[in-house]
Amino acid sequence: MKKKPMLMATLLGLTLFSHALMAQRPLMDKPAQERAAAQTQRMTTSLRLDSAQAGKVARINLRYAQRMDPLMQANGSRISKLKAVRTIQKEKEAELKQVLSKEQFEQFKEQQQAVKDEIKERRKS
Repeated sequence: MKKKPMLMATLLGLTLFSHALMAQRPLMDKPAQERAAAQTQRMTTSLRLDSAQAGKVARINLRYAQRMDPLMQANGSRISKLKAVRTIQKEKEAELKQVLSKEQFEQFKEQQQAVKDEIKERRKS
């Protein structure tokens, strides 16, 4: 019986992330504060963050969204940008791991993988 609520939460999270994916391009054009706020809202809902976690996650999301701004506007090669993004994401994940419970972090990673898989599928089409 415990698996049913977890399954429902996962499905809800995937639904929220799929909506975010569809609106991803316009979101990327928004300021760091708006991107971080949207990401925090999605995470708060899908991971069921408590208020203390939500505050910490909001600060982490904002800090890393601000670090991404210069990278998004840079003229470097696609490969160099990708490497920089991966480095930033790993650092962010390390911080999130300290805030989220083990279950929440695992769910977060599953949601990230689902988004990556969906992006790959879109590229194939």
